[in-house]
Amino acid sequence: MFDRAKQALVKQALEPEWEAKFEPNSYGFRPGRSCQDAMEAIFQSICKKPKFVLDADIEKCFDKISHDKLLAKLSTIPSITKPIQGWLKAGIFEKGEVFPSEAGTPQGSVVSPLLANVALHGLEEMLVNVLPRSRRPKIVRYADDLVILHPDLETLVELREQTEAWLGEIGLNLKESKTRITHTLNEHEGNVGFDFLGFTVRQYKTGKRRSRQGFKTIIKPSKDAQRRHLATMAEVIKENRGSAQADLIFTLNRKIRGWANYYRFCCAKQVFNRMDYQLFWKLRQWAKWRHPHKNKHWQFQRYWSRRHERLRFCVNETVLGQYAYTPIQRFVKVRGDKSPYDGDWTYWATRLGRDPSKPERITNMLKKQRGKCHKCGLHFRNDDIMETHHIDGERQNNSHRNLALLHGHCHDEVHR
Repeated sequence: MFDRAKQALVKQALEPEWEAKFEPNSYGFRPGRSCQDAMEAIFQSICKKPKFVLDADIEKCFDKISHDKLLAKLSTIPSITKPIQGWLKAGIFEKGEVFPSEAGTPQGSVVSPLLANVALHGLEEMLVNVLPRSRRPKIVRYADDLVILHPDLETLVELREQTEAWLGEIGLNLKESKTRITHTLNEHEGNVGFDFLGFTVRQYKTGKRRSRQGFKTIIKPSKDAQRRHLATMAEVIKENRGSAQADLIFTLNRKIRGWANYYRFCCAKQVFNRMDYQLFWKLRQWAKWRHPHKNKHWQFQRYWSRRHERLRFCVNETVLGQYAYTPIQRFVKVRGDKSPYDGDWTYWATRLGRDPSKPERITNMLKKQRGKCHKCGLHFRNDDIMETHHIDGERQNNSHRNLALLHGHCHDEVHR
């Protein structure tokens, strides 16, 4: 824990400097940026013109980064370089044995994501500047996942070779099994479109009356993501066979809200309806397992009731949420040259209010308080702990006037 605290201090010292340097289309493990920003960048690049896509994955990115190259790129003061070098060379402790770490950054550590982004910094600039302005590609990177978009296939093959050469200088390489070239609209090598960050990106041909371009860009949840989520929901239902219905609903609602909020900025309406349908039949099996000797009409009367002319899985006032009730919205991408450390809190207070990783009640309070803590008056950062405070002390009074957003430590001081 002492080492993790030291790493947090080093991260706070290095992050503002590197956030001012990082490339505009790097989105992974950076404050104020999310997966939705990366997907919106891809959409803006292909919505008017179909392109070839190099969908690449860097093999064992966190395990193979050259320590010497990373420290040389950091180029910071000795009081920071020395502890970072010590953390990189400390080794891996597993099952009572210590294994040497001659390359890579320590996974799970506080400072590791920042170091990985520093190591990969410069790749986008190299690929963009190698071609004239009129032929420049679009590069979108989220940690070790990389997408390069360009309308010309031969140029994209050359960019792949240059990417491999650049990665080789820092001890990395592309993973062949997860690296492929495809096209967003037409079939190429048996594939159309690509999967990225749990989304499927693809274009479909349409008539001229429906679209001037003759195609339509659709981004929706990938089939693998749907399959994984349904397996998780089935496991939760199986683990709660003997639990009370209210406890099961509480557990399921948290996962429904999280999954639906992640995908609410894409074309997910049909997928949401399918998820509700699949979850309904899993709950039917749950009710049947609990009461094998009762008919289905009795089971429906026991666990389902009509709310607003719809049949809902509920008990008393506890109602199971539905994916389809999540509104589909358009996401506004973060500006490439903006950073939470640039002091533009008029911009960032609005951005924090659109953060898809936070509940809607939190984002509404962020907008109301203009991104500031109700107690100390300091601006919230994207990675700060935010807690809801009941002003009159009555936890059952959840009206907007009675709620305020505080830092975690400010909330502790209020109730000390």
